[in-house]
This record gives sequence, structure tokens and C-alpha cells, in this order.
Amino acid sequence: MKNTKTAIVLLLVVAMCFGVMTGCGSKTTASETDTPATGAAADSDLAYIQANGKMVIGYTDYAPMNYTDDAGKFTGFDTEFAIAVCEKLGVEPDFVEINWDTKEVELNAKSIDCIWNGLTINEERAANMSLSVPYVKNAQVIVVKADSGITSTADLIGKTVVAEIGSAGEMQIIGGEDSEPEANLAQANYVGMTKQTDCLLEVKAGTADAAVLDWTLAKTMVGDGTDYADLKMVDGLELATEEYGIAFRKGSDVTEAVNTAIAQLVEDGTLAALAEKYGLSLSPSIAG
Repeated sequence: MKNTKTAIVLLLVVAMCFGVMTGCGSKTTASETDTPATGAAADSDLAYIQANGKMVIGYTDYAPMNYTDDAGKFTGFDTEFAIAVCEKLGVEPDFVEINWDTKEVELNAKSIDCIWNGLTINEERAANMSLSVPYVKNAQVIVVKADSGITSTADLIGKTVVAEIGSAGEMQIIGGEDSEPEANLAQANYVGMTKQTDCLLEVKAGTADAAVLDWTLAKTMVGDGTDYADLKMVDGLELATEEYGIAFRKGSDVTEAVNTAIAQLVEDGTLAALAEKYGLSLSPSIAG
């Protein structure tokens, strides 16, 4: 009996040691390690981020906002902007590429802490998320092959038009909760794409007749000296003017902290210098 008890004790000790060793040596996914902070941090998004020591920033590959340059460096206006703001908040930026169509799901699930990637401000988004002050001006434009002969949206009735799913460009084609589609584009054959850059590939390949994109991207990526030299923006045609903001979880106190940091970066000239570097125009609300 004594030997049996001793054996049982030994087995329990071995099992406990094995469990400890396994825990120390295993690798876990980000979702397993980045558990929500407790206590005060659970009541404050800002405290949650500061407790984690980082702000997880959701983005898509989108020049000139967030992209990898020819030298392999991850850069862009929003990239540098986010780094500067995170420095003021005392946290590290952690950039995570997301699917634009599920951005709000990722945000609310705390897979990311914000969407910082040329996000157009509109009523629907303001109702579902907490948005920063506007910081950059933008417009929706139409990109076509340079020799297509397309000069207006009327030329696209019955043609294939692409846009990024969930984007402001898509809203121009199919409408949204707070907006009507452009009348002629509503009569086009719409195909949604995962990324704006995929839209350019479709037009270049001839599988789409046109793409509705952000001006900020189109001005950088199409025309002479680019990989899409055979594409162009339709001259004099802007479908909608808009402004970009940063999205946080609804009611997040991070929004106010970021707005304060933005004001400081405007005052010291950092944001104006970044806008000039990337050929962008700051929102009148912060440019003065």
C-alpha cells in the first residue's frame, strides 16, 4: 500500500512538472497572448492600450498612406503619423494588415485598437465607431485605361466597374445607409475587390473597365513613371470630396488622447511636413 501511495505521489509530481515545462516552452498566437487588461484598464480603452504597451493599428496596403517602399521599408503618411502619435502616448505602434471588409469586426473584437488607413469619415461610421478629428482631404475618382475613351460616368453604364469592398468608392456605385449611388454607376456591373490595389490590377488586365478609388492612392500609383503607366484618372471628374479620420471603438477615451496629440503635431509643424512629403492636403479643420 505504501508503495502504491508513493507511486501515485510521484506520478502527480511528474504531471505537474510536465505541465509547467509545457507552458514555458510553448508558442501562442497573438489572440492568446494579448488578453484584455483587467481592473482599471478594462474600464478605459486608453488604460488598456497603455497596459499592453502598444497600440495595434489596422491597415491595408495603400500608398501613400501605409505601404512598403522599393527598399523594403514599411512607410507612408499614416504610418509616420501613427508612429508620431504613439510616441506622444508613450506606447509602441504595432501595425497589423487587415481585411477592409471586416475592419469593424476586428476593431470591436480587440484584434486591433484602431483603423488608421485613409478611413473616410461618414455618418454611418460615426454612428458605429469613435472617430478622430479630420486630418486629410480626399476625393473619389475613376481610373481607366488611358486609351479607353471614357470621359464620364455615362460611359460606364453597362460596363464592369470595380471598387474595394466596404470603401467610399463602393458607396458611389451601390450606395450606403446614408448615401445614394451615383446614378450612372448604379447601372454598371459592379464587382467588389478585397483591396484598392486589386482594382488597379483588374483595370490593367482588362477584366474591368474602370475602378472607383481614393484620389490619394490614384495620384500616387497611376500614370507616367508608375507600374500603371497605361492607366489614368478621368480628367475633371471627382465623384465626392471627403476627409479622413482615425477610427476607435465606440466611446473610446483613446480618441480624445489622439486628438490632443494631433493638435500638438499640427502646432509643431510635424503634420504639415508629412503632408508635403507625401503630396497630400491637410483637412481645413486642422490646417487653419
